[in-house]
Amino acid sequence: MSLFERYLTLWVFLCIVLGIALGQFAPGVFQAIGHLEIARVNLPVGLLIWVMIIPMLLKVDFGALGQVKRHWRGIGVTLFINWAVKPFSMAALGWLFIRQVFAPWLPADQLDSYVAGLILLAAAPCTAMVFVWSRLTGGDPVFTLSQVALNDTIMVFAFAPIVGLLLGLSSITVPWATLLVSVGLYIVIPVILAQFWRRVLLNKGQAAFDAALARIGPLSMAALLLTLVLLFAFQGEAILRQPLVIAMLAVPILIQVLFNSGLAYWLNRRAGERHSIACPSALIGASNFFELAVAAAISLFGFQSGAALATVVGVLIEVPVMLLVVRIVNRSKDWYDAGVCGQITTFRVR
Repeated sequence: MSLFERYLTLWVFLCIVLGIALGQFAPGVFQAIGHLEIARVNLPVGLLIWVMIIPMLLKVDFGALGQVKRHWRGIGVTLFINWAVKPFSMAALGWLFIRQVFAPWLPADQLDSYVAGLILLAAAPCTAMVFVWSRLTGGDPVFTLSQVALNDTIMVFAFAPIVGLLLGLSSITVPWATLLVSVGLYIVIPVILAQFWRRVLLNKGQAAFDAALARIGPLSMAALLLTLVLLFAFQGEAILRQPLVIAMLAVPILIQVLFNSGLAYWLNRRAGERHSIACPSALIGASNFFELAVAAAISLFGFQSGAALATVVGVLIEVPVMLLVVRIVNRSKDWYDAGVCGQITTFRVR
């Protein structure tokens, strides 16, 4: 992991402090930034989101879709967790903790918005950081790339319908026009631009491609940090009034990560997949494409919404929680392999 990735939680915490401070000392500046909109799309944030997302999508090779059938069981588990379990389990956890358990301590006018942010977070499968987690667990790189390519392809078509469905089931008004614009701006167009840019760079050779990724990587991270500073400048008043709101939002996210990663890990073991397949399958089921979630939350509900804050909490706890999952799957390798051998032996006896 790079220095930035390893200490992402620290950088996010510093952004919280800096953003709140700037929002208190120069509120007029941030109000002016908030009004720079066209069709409910904030122009500064839209630019920052593109700088964040496009470098990450450069790493995705959609040619890897041809490798999907090599590990169809692991891919099947990945798709089941990411699209049939993860968004729905988060919606249920959001209802339980935000609307029931923590409701007395949260602002009543933001409850729906918090739930919406959690749904947006869970409906966007991880695109970039999963490569890091896979590498730390000895995951199969071809499988990792193929599952990311397949997830991103599905996300183009499934993100809006799933978000719309779950927001509707949660009795949250769905601004469909804004949702579809967000999908176009933050998924479809970045994917097209990234793949075009990827082809141009690869035509110059692998060395040129790797050098370009190394140069633009820091720009992507800087854009993420600037976006977080803007968000917390707008969220400062709410956080200062109720500083425990971040901890309360973290609870359903933490449970969801552990539940989905554990379920994916166990299902791969039951299916007889190798440990190097089960790890990236479990990790992509646990982590999120939080850059997309943040962008969609801002577009749909605004800077000062609970939805935007909820997605940022996902960024805050991403690294420590995922490192915990990495540690668990690494330490349980012997247990996992024993179970897979047992499955294969049983199959052969039958």
